[in-house]
Amino acid sequence: MEKLKKYRQIIQGLLTSHATNNDPNIECQLLFDKEQDHYQLLDLGWQGLTRVYAVYIHIDIKGEKIWIQHNMTEYDIGKELVEKGVPEDDIILGLHPPYKRPYTNYGVA
Repeated sequence: MEKLKKYRQIIQGLLTSHATNNDPNIECQLLFDKEQDHYQLLDLGWQGLTRVYAVYIHIDIKGEKIWIQHNMTEYDIGKELVEKGVPEDDIILGLHPPYKRPYTNYGVA
């Protein structure tokens, strides 16, 4: 249980550190579902007549593993998690198909 608490804190801190936006018409939102362990960073708003709704980072915790489900940023989220003390085997690149995961430095599931 202590491990899950630590992982939740790390993920929330990581997403919070990436939650920046310089456009007053775009709202950067952090969504933390601490009961189901779903965490997202997204932008929403308007740029002129164009609606903006984009999920940039989506991370889940499943079975005491951190699953990177979506990353549309230039940041290496896996590397940042390792730098914060998460073992590579506890990080799953859910954004890659299962057959590719054994060729990464991270867990396979």
